[in-house]
Amino acid sequence: MRGLRQVGRVTTLAWDVLRFIPRRPFQGREFIQQCWFFASVTILPTALVAIPFGAVIALQLGSLTQQIGAQSFIGAASALAIVQQAAPLITALLVAGAGGSAVCADIGSRTIREEIDAMEVLGVSPIQRLIVPRVLACIVVATLLNGLVSVVGVAGGYFFNVVMQGGTPGAYLSSFNALAQLPDLWISTIKAILYGFVAGIIAAYRGLNPAGGPKGVGDAVNQTVVITFLLLFAINVVLTGLYLQIVPPKGL
Repeated sequence: MRGLRQVGRVTTLAWDVLRFIPRRPFQGREFIQQCWFFASVTILPTALVAIPFGAVIALQLGSLTQQIGAQSFIGAASALAIVQQAAPLITALLVAGAGGSAVCADIGSRTIREEIDAMEVLGVSPIQRLIVPRVLACIVVATLLNGLVSVVGVAGGYFFNVVMQGGTPGAYLSSFNALAQLPDLWISTIKAILYGFVAGIIAAYRGLNPAGGPKGVGDAVNQTVVITFLLLFAINVVLTGLYLQIVPPKGL
């Protein structure tokens, strides 16, 4: 029962955030500050993770395709793996690990200092004032980072396949063009948006409901990262399964 209550409270918070997004006044300055903060703590780690990730995928797939005599498909296989799976997951993990933990710590410290209660007494909605700008910042930065990881990962995979493994540049690009399609990019973007929303909601919920004292805030930050990771992997499985059932693969 306790788990069901937690799920219900998180769902209620998510609905409240969606309900407050179109309402005025919109906290534009807070939104821009949070976007800048998220970007500053995630851009460099994201790029540094995307390069070796793309290299590992390219090297592994390059070795596999050589064994089965399908070297001409290495470009499509590695690029689609990066765009559809690696880019949204890398983005989600870094947004949840770096940005989400910071949001949870900030909201949690405000909660234990009773700032949230004071805002409610003054008639100011803490969800509209604090939570909505942070959740929207998570979504925006996650979407932008998803594009960054896709570009850096594909470029890294191209470099390692062509330079390190002696692949053919034309075959790499032509196979990607032959098998890739626009819905591949759309599902990647949808994943990034949903991951950013979930990461922001979980971080805000745990920040609003910490145990007593600073130790409770630290525990809430740890729980935020773990719960978000588990939810994102589960969501990824569901979205990938639906995508493969709905969107037919592109043939040669």
